[in-house]
Amino acid sequence: MSYLTGTPAGTASAGSTDLRTGLGVPGIAHPLLAPAEWGDLARTGSLLHWVVLDVADGPGVRPDPHCLQEAGRLRNAGVRVLGRLDTAHGARALAELVSDAQRFLDWYQVDGFLLDRCPSGRAGLPEVRRAVATLRTLRDSPHIVLGHGIHPHHGYAEHADQLITFSGPWTDYRWSQVAEWTADHPPERFCHLVHGVPRGHLDEALRIARWQGAATIWFTDRGDRGGLDDPWETMPGYWDEIVSRIGTGVSE
Repeated sequence: MSYLTGTPAGTASAGSTDLRTGLGVPGIAHPLLAPAEWGDLARTGSLLHWVVLDVADGPGVRPDPHCLQEAGRLRNAGVRVLGRLDTAHGARALAELVSDAQRFLDWYQVDGFLLDRCPSGRAGLPEVRRAVATLRTLRDSPHIVLGHGIHPHHGYAEHADQLITFSGPWTDYRWSQVAEWTADHPPERFCHLVHGVPRGHLDEALRIARWQGAATIWFTDRGDRGGLDDPWETMPGYWDEIVSRIGTGVSE
C-alpha cells in the first residue's frame, strides 16, 4: 500500500526482531578520491547496516591497499562490508560471479554480497536462486542483498537476506507505492536508495520508508545530472543531520 494510505507495511510480522532504521551505503568513491567520507563511515558504526565495496566494477584484478585498509577499518568497527557483484540483469555467467566473489573474500574478507542490477522478473528467478545458493557455500552465513531497484517477483524474497525494492530519484519516491506482498515480511528485509532528496524533505522521506516497511535506507541530496554522475559516490550534504535523526530514533 502507499505511504499515503493507512497502516505501515510489514505489520504482518509483528513477532520479528524489528531492526531499527539504519543506513545501507551503496558505494562511496574509491578511498583515494573520498578519504574523508570513508573516515566518516568508520566513525558511524552501529547506524550502518552495511557498506558496499566496489573496487573497480567489482573486486579488481589485484588487492587494492587503500580498499584493504578501509574495509578493515569498517569491519573492526563492527560494520558489515559487502562486495559488489554486477549481474548485468542476468547476463553474466555464474562462473564470473563466483570468481569475483571469491576474490572479494580472499582479499577483503567481505561479510556478504550485493548482487547489483539483479533481474526482477519471474523468468530470472531460477538463475538468481542458483547464484545465491552457490555464494552461500563460499563462507559461513554471508549477507546477501539483491539490488533490483524495483519491487521484483515475490519469489526473490525467499533467497536473499534483503531486497533493494527502490533505487531512484526523490521525484519518483515521494509518490511511490509498495507491493502488497511485502507486508508478509518484516522491514529488515527491504532497502530503499533515494537520490535528489532535498534537505527540507528529509523527514518526509524517512516517514515514507517507515510506512513502506524498509528498515535500511540511503538518502542523499546528490543527483545524477542526467546520468552523468553516480549520485552514490559522495556523502549527502546533510550527513550529520541524517545520522542524528536515525541515531535518536526520529525516523521511528
